Amino acid sequence: MRTLRQAWRLSATAVLLVVAGCFRLSRDAPRVQYFVVSGVAQPGDVAQPSAVAATSPGTPTGVASATDEAGLALGLRRLKLASYLSMPSIVIRRGVNEIVVSDFHRWGEDLGEGINRVVAAHLARTELVRTVDIAPWALRARHDFLVQLHVSRFEGVADSAATQGRSHLTAGWDIIRPLDGRVLVRGSTEALHGSWRVGDYAGLVTGLDSALARLARDISACLSRFPNDSTPPANCESGAGERN
Repeated sequence: MRTLRQAWRLSATAVLLVVAGCFRLSRDAPRVQYFVVSGVAQPGDVAQPSAVAATSPGTPTGVASATDEAGLALGLRRLKLASYLSMPSIVIRRGVNEIVVSDFHRWGEDLGEGINRVVAAHLARTELVRTVDIAPWALRARHDFLVQLHVSRFEGVADSAATQGRSHLTAGWDIIRPLDGRVLVRGSTEALHGSWRVGDYAGLVTGLDSALARLARDISACLSRFPNDSTPPANCESGAGERN
């Protein structure tokens, strides 16, 4: 009997030591940080047109003029996001094929919804645009154009030995006629911003915020080129992608 009591005490002591050890480890572990893209306006974020690469599949008629004094009503469709960006963790790319994620630095919302929210906010600040609806919108909503975003890169870029990195956005965007869903202009934006100190995730998210302002600026610049006859421009190209 004494042997059983001694064995029980030893087992209980071992369990307490393990629990105490786990508690110390959990308290010493880094806290999880959550981030969102903010869409905070910066001087010149959307006001000035910038480099846009876009081509027109055709020149259909019946599209509201971008010179309408009342401004444009836009509908922003659900964003199409590269599958590897759908994870909660913020992505860092090393080289061409390697991605690195941290369990302690995460997005605080669905990334696709956050990107749409910020792009809509930037577009709504322009004189060109009266209102921007984000899908799903009311059945009675009427839009001059629909905009579809395709985001394939939204991440930090840094080699394993680097102390400074860059933020990288690659996105395609379609301007669509609501009446029949026809793509009027198809464009793309690539923004490679720098630099941010590796490990400074707040700095990285700030760079990605600036890239989204650039994306909205490109879309707005293209919409401003629609002529008064309500046909899309032959293209929206005005130069190479932004790298700074």
